[in-house]
Amino acid sequence: MKLNGEIEEDEEEEKMAKSLNLQTYSTGIGFPQLQSQNLVVGYALTSKKKKSFLQPKLIRLAWNKGIFFVAIDLNRPLSDQGPFDVVLHKLSGKDWCNIIEDYRQKHPEVTVLDPPDAIEHLHNRQSMLQDVTDLNLSDCHGKVGVPRQLVISKDPSSIPHEVNKAGLQLPLVVKPLIVDGSAKSHELFLAYDQFSLAELEPPLVLQEFVNHGGILFKVYIVGEIIKVVRRFSLPNFSKHELEKVAGVFCFPRVSSASASADDADLEPSVAEHPPQLLLEKLARELRHRLGLRLFNIDIIREHGTRDVFYVIDINYFPGYGKMPDYEHIFTDFLLSIVQSKHKKRPTA
Repeated sequence: MKLNGEIEEDEEEEKMAKSLNLQTYSTGIGFPQLQSQNLVVGYALTSKKKKSFLQPKLIRLAWNKGIFFVAIDLNRPLSDQGPFDVVLHKLSGKDWCNIIEDYRQKHPEVTVLDPPDAIEHLHNRQSMLQDVTDLNLSDCHGKVGVPRQLVISKDPSSIPHEVNKAGLQLPLVVKPLIVDGSAKSHELFLAYDQFSLAELEPPLVLQEFVNHGGILFKVYIVGEIIKVVRRFSLPNFSKHELEKVAGVFCFPRVSSASASADDADLEPSVAEHPPQLLLEKLARELRHRLGLRLFNIDIIREHGTRDVFYVIDINYFPGYGKMPDYEHIFTDFLLSIVQSKHKKRPTA
């Protein structure tokens, strides 16, 4: 059976595994007997995600803690494999969603990270941010909202009229409506004038650009653990500059690890992280509303303010390999899952 993003063999991973005296097993027939205190994590990841996430430092630490990452064989029924304590996945396609949902129903004792229907919620940028809009984060030393936005489903010629009707102010950040993991779904455009809006290709989300000092906060969430890193972003725009520019321009993905601003010499008002209390409540609320434990939030601070923040994107199972100390954070999170299960078991 072929699935979108099907796992491929990776020679580099095999060499790394051998260096740790560790083999990749397809569990079931011939799977070695592991001690009961060990934690078995079955994974179904694209080759790109596998390479970025299952790095030697993570596997080495996991091995020392009794955690074993085992590749799921997509050519065999999932229920015939294991037993697993946790299933970690990031594959696309309806077939895989049906497989993993069926597995969840038949194996409630296994923690699936995360439910496919919850992940699907983040594949649409309109529904993605709706949960943030509905939040009431009072008494958290800050305000969190979403930039004003407009969804365009079809007919690009109507975009200028729809923008005027909605009262959106230029420039506008333009993003594809659907997030499917492809490079195209992460393309980012900036539209400076109304006439150029008709050149865009729906379905799209148009967001008002908010000046934020050229800094974005990427908030990684792993269960109840929060880690914040700074990334360089698009610079501020003045009305004077806007009058000199026209057209639609494509920008690279601004929040990549290569754009790290953690060590940059920045103004304190720009560099200061959002309040911890605010992030904790935001993460807790979104974990509950989204039904996810592995995601990240992209947040900006409105320039000239200290406590006005906007969520501009949410991503499932982001590039944790770019997060400082991710191997300790993730292994501790996996162990906490097992400990939580043990606490919930009824005593004889």
